[in-house]
Amino acid sequence: MIELGTPTLIELPEPEDCAKLCRELGLQFVELNMNLPQYQTDQINVERLQRIKETYHIYFTLHLDENLNSCDFNPHIAQAYRQTAVEAIRLARTLKIPILNMHLSRGVYFTLPERKVFLFDVYRQRYLDDMRIFRDQCEAEAGGENVKICIENCDGFTGFQVEAIDLLLESPVFGLTYDIGHNHSIGGMDEPVILKRQERLTHFHFHDAKGKKNHLPLGTGEIDAEKYLTLAKQRGCRAVLETKTVEGLRESAAWIRRRGYGEFR
Repeated sequence: MIELGTPTLIELPEPEDCAKLCRELGLQFVELNMNLPQYQTDQINVERLQRIKETYHIYFTLHLDENLNSCDFNPHIAQAYRQTAVEAIRLARTLKIPILNMHLSRGVYFTLPERKVFLFDVYRQRYLDDMRIFRDQCEAEAGGENVKICIENCDGFTGFQVEAIDLLLESPVFGLTYDIGHNHSIGGMDEPVILKRQERLTHFHFHDAKGKKNHLPLGTGEIDAEKYLTLAKQRGCRAVLETKTVEGLRESAAWIRRRGYGEFR
């Protein structure tokens, strides 16, 4: 079966409220979103989260700050983001968090009359060298613990991002997250990249989409979600039901329950 989780919802800013809903719906985990101020590493109360885990019989995953850019050309900024990742890994080790989800930044681009030029592409070797530093630092901090940092598809992987993915996947600490809604909204261009590396596929973000409209409850858009549920089951992946409202989450959980895919309790 597939272990299913709830995202952090704006309607439920407190982790205990998220855990209550997670338990009510029979799901297994809550994805804590580090874009929010209450989930910064200097604000998280480890003892409280441990108590919530034990009270509601759930666990946590982490979504790293979407702005995280360990390859920024400003070394102070790059170091701050690397330190953020290190602190998140330490938190994961303490709370037995199995998954840290991350985006790959495209960085800054220059807009020419006929195209965009990404600076990470122009200075690709420097970008990859910095990504290697990030990879090695994360691997050293994970220390052989059962922690995976999973790279999520967003707006279509560029060539330099694909190179970075392969560099990161040289480490057993890294894996892939497949967001099926993001992929749908860009015409499916990320799916070949992910499926070519599907042995490293560890995590999913499940939500429906209609055209470029994302984060819809499952069954209300254009995606053949059952196809991806089958893939998730085959690969032994976890999945966040990534709607943005409580009602949408309830709809998605009910949709999956009717099809017998989730591990509901």
